[in-house]
Amino acid sequence: MSFELVCEIEPPTRPDLTRVRHQIGVLSPVAGSFLIPDNHIGRATVSSIAVAHEVAAMGGRSIACLNSRDRNLLGFRRDLLTAAAYGVDQFLFVYGDKPTVGDRTSELTVRAMIDEARGFEAMTPFRVGVTSGLRKVPSWKRAADFMFAQVSFSVDALLRWRESVTLDMPVYAGVMVLASPRMAHELAASIPDIDIPGSLVERVAQDRDAGVEAACEMIDQLRDSGAFDGVHLVPVSRYRQMALRLESR
Repeated sequence: MSFELVCEIEPPTRPDLTRVRHQIGVLSPVAGSFLIPDNHIGRATVSSIAVAHEVAAMGGRSIACLNSRDRNLLGFRRDLLTAAAYGVDQFLFVYGDKPTVGDRTSELTVRAMIDEARGFEAMTPFRVGVTSGLRKVPSWKRAADFMFAQVSFSVDALLRWRESVTLDMPVYAGVMVLASPRMAHELAASIPDIDIPGSLVERVAQDRDAGVEAACEMIDQLRDSGAFDGVHLVPVSRYRQMALRLESR
């Protein structure tokens, strides 16, 4: 079974794709495909569909993330039309983080987005993914084409969850690089059920590359386990270091 590395890239918050192109270029030797977030952490960013089109222009494969938080039905249909026109055919549908300004539109749900995408007429049918916490998977999510498991800093927790669910689709484990102790505190505050080992936080406080090495070790262990079809890697600002480490392994 092949093991795919899906690398998440940071979309720009300003109308400049220079850093996006740099991330794609640096990560291309190790990435099977790229995930482009959509207004992540509640901040406005360049459209994930536009960035996905840029990935394709540079010879890569992409998954455009779309959240239900910022869309009504008409806006979502516009996004599907735009994606079809650009040749973007893979999506990850998510609920979306709490916005930093304003409120949710509350009109769309991830479930409704899946149904709408399935009924959309396009030259190439869309492939649709969903996310899951490390808990029971609702039956409606089983209609997706692939699934991203919640980011975890524990291989054991990911493997226990994978053993507890039967899914007839590719499943990708979430792995994130811990860049700093401050990041650990912010993650713990925003994601209540995430468990970050204190020993890892201490290692990162002493050595900035410790988080990179820990993520590489997790990827190796998950690959060797055979339990997942790949990893969704969130390298944050450490994408250069991750690319170097993964290329040398």
